[in-house]
Parts: sequence; C-alpha cells; structure tokens
Amino acid sequence: MTTIPTDKKLRLASWAEQTAPSPMQDMLALTARPGLISFGLGLPNQELFPRVAFAHASMQVLHNKPHTLQYGPAGVAHNLKASIVQLMKQRGVTTSEEQIFLTTGAQQAINMLARLLLEPGGLVLAEEVIYTGFLQVLEPFGAKLLTVPTCPKTGMDVDAVEAILQAGQRPSFIYAITDGHNPLGSSMSQAKREKLARLAREYGVPVIEDDPYGFLAYEELTIPPVKALENEWVFYVGSFSKILAPGVRIGWVIVPEALTNKLSIVKESYDINTANWSQHAVAAYLETGELADHLDLLRREYRSRRDTMLRAIQSHFPSETRAEQPSNGMFIWVQLPDFVDVPTLLRDAVEQKGVAFFPGQAFETAGSVAGKHSMRLNFSNATHEQIEQGIQAIGELIEAQRTK
Repeated sequence: MTTIPTDKKLRLASWAEQTAPSPMQDMLALTARPGLISFGLGLPNQELFPRVAFAHASMQVLHNKPHTLQYGPAGVAHNLKASIVQLMKQRGVTTSEEQIFLTTGAQQAINMLARLLLEPGGLVLAEEVIYTGFLQVLEPFGAKLLTVPTCPKTGMDVDAVEAILQAGQRPSFIYAITDGHNPLGSSMSQAKREKLARLAREYGVPVIEDDPYGFLAYEELTIPPVKALENEWVFYVGSFSKILAPGVRIGWVIVPEALTNKLSIVKESYDINTANWSQHAVAAYLETGELADHLDLLRREYRSRRDTMLRAIQSHFPSETRAEQPSNGMFIWVQLPDFVDVPTLLRDAVEQKGVAFFPGQAFETAGSVAGKHSMRLNFSNATHEQIEQGIQAIGELIEAQRTK
C-alpha cells in the first residue's frame, strides 16, 4: 500500500508565490460597504448605460442568430470589425478589418501582446506612475522595468525615452496611455506623439498604445492617437468597457495583419474564443447608429462631474494642492501638500466619513516616490451631490492633519 507523505507543500511558480492581491481588488472589497461614496475605482456611471437600446439589439441577435451562443472561431463578428474600422476613423486612425483582433476586454489585449512580445526577464519601458493592471501583466514574466517621468499636462517624458534608446537599451515594447492617463489624467501632446512614433520606427521598438479613454474627450479639439502616425510599430488597444459597458467584455487590438494569426494562437490558450454572442450583440447595437448620441451624453455628463469635482477641490482642499484638469477620461490626479499622510487619510476617510479614493502610491513602480503625497479621484461614477459631500469630507480630514 502506497503511503502519501503528509509533509509535502504545494509549490507555486515563483511569481505566484510573491504576488499579492492588487490594489484594485482591495478597493473592490472596500467599496462594497453600503453607503460608501467611492472615488476609487474607474467605474463608468451605470445609470448612463444604454440599457434599452442594447437590450433590443441583444434580443435581435438571440432571435435571429441563435448559433452565437455556441462555440465558434475567434473574431467571427465581421460586422463588428467593420464598425470598429468606422469608429477608429473618428479618432483619425485608418485601418482595416484584417488588422483588427477582438479580445475579451483591453486587459486581455495587453496581456496577449505582452505574451507575444516579451521574453521572460525581458525589458519593458513605461512611466514611473502607471496603471496597476499593466504591472500585473508583467509579473509572470519577471520583466525588468525601465521607467520615465510623466508631465501632468503633456504626458510621458519622450525625451527620457529617447535617452534610454540612445544609450543602447532595447525594451521589448513601450507601454503608453496617451489620452486620459490612468492614473494621472494627462493627455500626451501632439509633439510628443510625433516623437514617440518616430522613435518606435527609428529604433524598431513597438509601442503598445492603451486607449480606453480616447473617446471620452471633453475639449472640442482632440489629438489623434499615436497609431494614426505609425501603422507598423504602434499596436493600438481599444475597449467598449468605458464607452458602452464593462460587462460586455469586448476589446480590440489593431496590429499589422501578419500578427493576427499569432494572436489567435495566443488567445486560444487563454479562453478559446471571445464570446460570440457578445460580439454580435455589440455589433447589432453599433449598427443602430446610437453610439454617437450615447458618447455625446457621456462626454456631457462626465465633463459636468469633472468640473464639479475640480470646483470642490478648489473650495475644500488646501491652497497648496495641485489638481490638473483632464481633457479625457475619468480621473483627476491630486498632488497634496507634503504634510499629508495619504494612507492615514484614506483610513480616516473610509472609517470616519464613508469616502474612498485611491492613494497615489498604489500606482508607483519600484523605487518611485512620485505618488507619495498624491491621490487619484474618479469623477464619472458619483453624483454631483456625492462629489461635493465627499470632497468636503476629505478636505476636513486634510485640515485636521495640518493642525496635529
């Protein structure tokens, strides 16, 4: 009879042993508290989801295309790709259906591109304050991160990118959020976009351009993505999560046509296939032509909430506070006076005031202190009244720290 040892311990991969719940997961648990005013997660406002129109489109698909509930080849909804081609024209990007690959949201798209481009232990170039979901993507690869600063107004320091490349470093790719940066809210200037496109082309280093917020623009004049300037070396990632609803889980990648077959192989190992029904339901909704009016509604409502939050910050936060007005997206990055202990502020805000936000330190890369006295505030999900109430409450706690 075989005896099973009882002193054995399950051995995980080294990266899994060292990993911990992400700040996003912690914030999800935190915001589950009843009555909490949350400026933490990047949630679109669910009251603005186009539920009636999307329900009608979904019912049409269920009635006319029942096969979409079955397994099928990835990316079968060619009408969705055709709609994305037209959608990208609004952003100044000329592409084709053959260059579009459909994914289960933007997060999967970034993950797949990393798997396609990054060797274990390889180099990646990104900003020193960056979206935490991107850092999670890198963990299993044991990637080494090269970081550059970011200007709160004009985005990534592309001169610093150039210096790294001139010094002989060759990252597997450059990761950039060019509009409505998460968490900083900044949008890259035209000059920086042009230079980044030139550097990618000149040094043969791909750029992954993550653009979930590009369609949420609050100024009359918008700047096209870097993808509009460079077709071969810029890989564009888009998503319907922020402009339609996160629950549909549909994103897309625009890459050179030769890479779509490679992405198909990568995607099959993840989840076989993006949900066919979701693809067709989104395509049916887009074919109604109602997205344009929906985007106008989102821009109008979110711009109003952004302005309410900026006014509240000016009224209730110390005069030394710096908060830039974002031209895109869902976030305001707030640089607080040095006397503010942000982790303590968050604890007191949740426990005493019923208000949550994201501390800037959650977005720092290793060795950076750029977020030490900062916070990221989401303005899209709360009502105007909640914004005023929540910002005033945080301001009171900041003032209490000053007097201690």
